Amino acid sequence: MMGPAHSLSGAAAWLGVGAAAAAAGHTMPWPVLLCGALICAGAALAPDLDHKAATISRSFGPISRRLCEIVDKLSYAVYKATRKPGDPRRSGGHRTLTHTWLWAVLIGAGSSVLAITGGRWAVLAILFVHMVLAIEGLLWRAARGSSSDVLVWLLAATSSWILAGVLDKPGNGADWLFTAPGQEYLWLGLPIVLGALVHDIGDALTVSGCPILWPIPVGRRRWYPLGPPKSLRFRAGSWVELKVLMPVFMLLGGVGGAAALNVI
Repeated sequence: MMGPAHSLSGAAAWLGVGAAAAAAGHTMPWPVLLCGALICAGAALAPDLDHKAATISRSFGPISRRLCEIVDKLSYAVYKATRKPGDPRRSGGHRTLTHTWLWAVLIGAGSSVLAITGGRWAVLAILFVHMVLAIEGLLWRAARGSSSDVLVWLLAATSSWILAGVLDKPGNGADWLFTAPGQEYLWLGLPIVLGALVHDIGDALTVSGCPILWPIPVGRRRWYPLGPPKSLRFRAGSWVELKVLMPVFMLLGGVGGAAALNVI
């Protein structure tokens, strides 16, 4: 999938979680619903950190471009070191390490640990990174071009500062789900895990599939490209993605958000 579809699916997924929480009688505070949706939208772009042409590679200028190069090489090295006889030879690391359930869990868990140990500045950093990615993904047309980078960063920084301030107020969700002292913002890792997994599922629907199950082997392959029957797959950026899936994600997100807020 392309960046916009990934971000929309991430936001819709978290709004769906909010709807499920409301249905179970544990309505999510609106700041958690909003922040979680934006974080999940941003996190749904993060697995493409192994691709130098992806949206995330240009989101933070030279820093993200260089990081993408490093992650690509790391992913390729892991692929070569762990491939089984049935896995094909390849020349790059795209859609390998960062497109697995294990990567999603590790990144989410690391973010949660950073949030509860690093204090307010760590929370702001997590929010800022994902706000930038969410803006790049959801507002891709307006965010295109190097001239808009500074504006995106300023908007993300301002949004992060405001949202962190709102969350810090009693009852607004800093301690949502994890209420023990010292566990404030532990939940921040959840939309990050969800966003990464939603990205992987989206890529699994495309022609190439996605090795979500790694390192669990499937037959003679450790990097098995999980996906539906090939007749049901589509090419990234095709009309199926643009004309069918993106409107569906918007609709599901709207319904999920309304249900999460007990509007319907």
